[in-house]
Amino acid sequence: MFIQTEQTPNPATLKFLPGQPVLGEGTAEFDDPLDAEAKSPLAMRVFGVDGVKSVYLGQDFVSVTKHEGFDWYLLKPAVLGAVMEHFMSGEPVLLAATTPEPAAVIDDDDPTVRQIRELIDTRVRPAVARDGGDITLHGYERGIVYLHMRGACSGCPSSAMTLKSGIENLLKYYVPEVVEVRAVN
Repeated sequence: MFIQTEQTPNPATLKFLPGQPVLGEGTAEFDDPLDAEAKSPLAMRVFGVDGVKSVYLGQDFVSVTKHEGFDWYLLKPAVLGAVMEHFMSGEPVLLAATTPEPAAVIDDDDPTVRQIRELIDTRVRPAVARDGGDITLHGYERGIVYLHMRGACSGCPSSAMTLKSGIENLLKYYVPEVVEVRAVN
């Protein structure tokens, strides 16, 4: 098995591509080894590597964020080994009782919300996924779009710039009702 790695705009996060589906549909994020232990054998194996802060599972990738003070030079081989060991074991990525997290449920009766969701799903999310993260529509109220950033995007030094210069400008251009974009935790 050959697992590729890619850098992300977030220097604390690396993207691991096992060359096969990870979740297929949906996403899952783990910031705590105890949560991972109850839900994901893959995430639990990755948390077994000292220095791992969080694990984000996408359709075909695993994004791993390290704690400050740890070096990817030492962590990368251990994380590669954990990911490879998992896929060679035949264990599921998520336990049967665990389902991937769906996108936020928002009233799509509003044509503005439908247009915002379509732009995010077709133009923004694919680009963000290439960088090992995800961004979902959290809400829309009085011209303000609320977005939830996850994976490599969460805590990324360039995420504020991406949000304001990229996503906000895109949405304002195509949806005149949008006046601002804000990140939510």
